[in-house]
Amino acid sequence: MLDGREALMRSVDLIEQAPESANALTLYALASTLEYERAGCLFKLIKLRDMDAEARRLAYGLMELVADETVADDAWQQAKARMDRAIRGV
Repeated sequence: MLDGREALMRSVDLIEQAPESANALTLYALASTLEYERAGCLFKLIKLRDMDAEARRLAYGLMELVADETVADDAWQQAKARMDRAIRGV
């Protein structure tokens, strides 16, 4: 299994390289929902089918960050800000 921190950085790279791709948009949606633990981190797992095997590994790594309780720490916030900029085309 991929380390959560590595998955986070690789997810940012993937999103920045092709922000309009299904992999990028689905990873971004997952990352966005992981920030809302009180709402149950609502993410339709069926969306994993839209991703290739490598992107799914990244998704599973991002989910590990929930277990590690490191979602929303400084590294997460910096990575998420980069994702936001890439998706918004800024």
